[in-house]
Amino acid sequence: MSEVTRNRAELAKEKKALFGTDVDLRQYELPADNKAGIVKPESLSEEDRKKIISSGVDLADPNRAGTFLQADHRIVHCAAKQPGLEVLPMAEALEKHPWLEKFYWQAVHVDADKYTAQAELHFQNGYFIRAQAGQRVTTPIQACLYMRHENTAQNVHNIIIAEEGSELHIITGCATAPSLKSGLHIGISEIYVQRGAKLTFTMIHDWAEEVMVRPRSGIVVEENGVFLSNYVCLKPVRSLQMYPTTRLTGPGATARFHSVLLAPPGCELDTGARVILEAPQTRAEIIARTITTGGSIKARGHLRGLKPDVKAHLECHGLILAEDGVIHAIPELEGQTAGAEMSHEAAVGKIAEEEIEYLMARGLTEEEATSTIVRGFMNVRIEGLPPELQAEVDRAIEESEMSML
Repeated sequence: MSEVTRNRAELAKEKKALFGTDVDLRQYELPADNKAGIVKPESLSEEDRKKIISSGVDLADPNRAGTFLQADHRIVHCAAKQPGLEVLPMAEALEKHPWLEKFYWQAVHVDADKYTAQAELHFQNGYFIRAQAGQRVTTPIQACLYMRHENTAQNVHNIIIAEEGSELHIITGCATAPSLKSGLHIGISEIYVQRGAKLTFTMIHDWAEEVMVRPRSGIVVEENGVFLSNYVCLKPVRSLQMYPTTRLTGPGATARFHSVLLAPPGCELDTGARVILEAPQTRAEIIARTITTGGSIKARGHLRGLKPDVKAHLECHGLILAEDGVIHAIPELEGQTAGAEMSHEAAVGKIAEEEIEYLMARGLTEEEATSTIVRGFMNVRIEGLPPELQAEVDRAIEESEMSML
């Protein structure tokens, strides 16, 4: 091998290590007609319904303020039950609200990469959720992006706006049909938390073994706004790459990211979050709990303090349960002014033998001891999460326990 060839091979290897598996967009089918159509909920099979429920979305649950369900590129269900709340397909929202153009492709740039470009060129709807100024929508809103057909590409664009002084709690589930093995999901999400508003955004993903997932998200939080993000991915997926960027643009703005991740064999997770603290008295927190049973995880975090009197913390704890599992924690702190207070904590390792022996000495089997330790490791109580959403997170974690041990 020549020196030039060797250098190119090394560069390719480094690029893959940094950015993960590349996706050939040409190998996934696009619908012949991208126009939004309607699929009746009754057309969903019992298996489809069970899979959708596994991602935290239940069409029969009356305790939801609104619901959005899209299967491939077709709308299945869309409704809002509370005054001052809007839940619409994205195409309909753009037509109904001309002012929405000032939010469209602002928190995420359309030319960021080939995935954002495809989402624009082959737009397949997505959801628009809006709480009007002063409205407190404390009952969760549910949204699901579901993939039904083999080897298709789903390209969606979502916008969420919590207007001044409002409150929103959203649970989003992404899932695939039980028979589906391969596909591509590209999801653009732009989230705007205006002055004094609060948004809790909980994601539960239930993909398939050969699905490629490329979300691209941008969040803007204004003065005294609060954005809480909770992400749970405990089921197999071929490759997931997500790195949302949040800008705290007003004094007193807060952002918190919590994630719980499991990588079984053959799974590649490249996840994390970036928070830019652009105003004084802003606060940020990024916390990740990661477990590998044979797959690879890159847990990234970037805190960037641009003003004095900002506080931020980054924490990543990883647990390796298989010899061939990999966890790569990449914490970054960037302070650009005096008075920025930022910290990080990262730890990766296996379960300590003395912990297992301690529990076994008190009557547990080795398997029960391991399960107890793993359950405690993943059991992260999330501040500010409503009981209904905490229950969904707990359920997803409980369902994953048997598969990981």
